[in-house]
Amino acid sequence: MRGYFRTTCLNPNKNLQSYIIGLAIGDGNLSNPSGRATRLRITCDKKYPLLLQRIVNLLQELLPNNKVSVVGRKENYVDVSVCSNHLEKIVGWQVGKGSKFTQKVSIPNWIKQNKKYKINCLKGLIETDGSIYFDRGYKMMMFITIIPELAKDVYEMIISLGFSPHLYKIKRGKNIYNFNQKILYHVRLSKDVPEFLNIVRPEKK
Repeated sequence: MRGYFRTTCLNPNKNLQSYIIGLAIGDGNLSNPSGRATRLRITCDKKYPLLLQRIVNLLQELLPNNKVSVVGRKENYVDVSVCSNHLEKIVGWQVGKGSKFTQKVSIPNWIKQNKKYKINCLKGLIETDGSIYFDRGYKMMMFITIIPELAKDVYEMIISLGFSPHLYKIKRGKNIYNFNQKILYHVRLSKDVPEFLNIVRPEKK
C-alpha cells in the first residue's frame, strides 16, 4: 500500500509522452479504482503483438518505477495498464468528469507547437483509431473519432506537415435501441499517402 505514496519517477522525454498521448486518446481510458492513484488503460487487439509489446515497453519507460500490467479483457483484446498520479496531467483529461467525448479531449498545445511531437502523436492516434487501406488501387489513410475538437486537431496537424486531408462529418441515425448515435468525424488523406506514412511511420502489426 505504501508504494502508492512514494515519489513516482516520470520520464520527462516529450517525444515519448507525445506518442503515448496519441495512443491514450485513441484507445485509452482513465480510472481510479483504488482511490489512491489514477490508472491509464490502453486496449490493444491481440492480432497486433508488436504494437502490444511496444505499448508495454513505452509505458514502462514513461514510469520506470511503476508496474505495467497486461490483462485479457475479451477473447481478442488485452488491456495494458499502469497507475500514477502524473497521468491526468500528461493525457489532458480527468477521472470522474465523464468520457473523453464529454470532456472534449483534444491535442495538448505543446504538441501542436512542435513538428516532432505532432508526428509522434499522430503515429499513436493512427495506430489506435486510424486505418490504412487501398481504394481503387491507391493507398488511403483514415482517422475516425466522435470528438469534433480532436478531429479538427488531427486535420490541422496533418495540414501543418504539408499534406491535404479532408474532414467529413457523418451523421448516423438511431440504433436498434432507438437512441441517436453520435456524429462520426472522418479525417481522410488520399493524396501523397506514402509520403505521409514515411514521415509518421505507424506500425500496426
